Amino acid sequence: MLSEVTATRYLTPLRSGGSVPGVFEADDLGTYVVKFTGSAQGRKALVAEVIVGELARALGLRFPELVLVRFDPAIASDEPHQEVRDLHRASAGVNLGMDYLPGARDFTPEVAKHFPVDPLEAGRIVWLDALTVNVDRTVHSSNLMVWPTLGTVPAHLWLIDHGAALVFHHRWDATDPAKAYDFRHHALGHYGPDVRAADAELAPKVTEDLLRRVVGEVPDDWLTDHATPDEAREAYVTYLHARVRASGQWLPTDFPSREELAAEEALRTARNQRGRPAWLRQVPDLHGKPAAEQDWSVHLG
Repeated sequence: MLSEVTATRYLTPLRSGGSVPGVFEADDLGTYVVKFTGSAQGRKALVAEVIVGELARALGLRFPELVLVRFDPAIASDEPHQEVRDLHRASAGVNLGMDYLPGARDFTPEVAKHFPVDPLEAGRIVWLDALTVNVDRTVHSSNLMVWPTLGTVPAHLWLIDHGAALVFHHRWDATDPAKAYDFRHHALGHYGPDVRAADAELAPKVTEDLLRRVVGEVPDDWLTDHATPDEAREAYVTYLHARVRASGQWLPTDFPSREELAAEEALRTARNQRGRPAWLRQVPDLHGKPAAEQDWSVHLG
């Protein structure tokens, strides 16, 4: 089971994400990025975070440790923003924490131009995203971090933020486990991901027993789609295991090259510029791009 800690000190909110997670210290002396049950995305986003994150760790991919965080809004009473205070008040109790990676940097398109990624590693990540229908790891929103960035230890890719995965649990009766999704613009697509080798390696590991162990990490209170938490867990196991068995039908293989991506971006930019009035044509087009690179280290005093 996931470890439980108690939040003891509030450091700062992270406003770069729509769910406005917060950075907290806890009674185990750890520092965590905490995602709240009261966020607009709801508890299903936290269910997806646990299932996909723990599955990634079980398959040997780099993903920060998850913990359950007992949270009393009183420790964040000095937060100046009303909207964030409302979020905290709606999230009293158990929330989800992810181990904080000090100094970690976003894997932006600029970083991707020079950062080496092995095709098999890229293939493993793409395969996991395709299995869990994680449609939120794109060129402009990678949800990947580069860490460590200090010292002499080589930097590696770390997966974060899987709240948008498992789209099937929003409409259980309307999704085919064999359905293919468009991953052409995956953040690692231009690395030539070897998804066939990843499928051969990882698919046999995703057994019903492994899925039951992973889904078993989700707190009962977050599983409300079925009559009982056990029935909800079994629904996740059944769906994901069926999807593993159907990998030959959804395995993504059509990835554009760097040059094709650049050409598509240039064409899109040109179309947008033509559609703008003359007085707006000098304003940078930031559509789909992060406002600023995220560096969590600035939040530690």
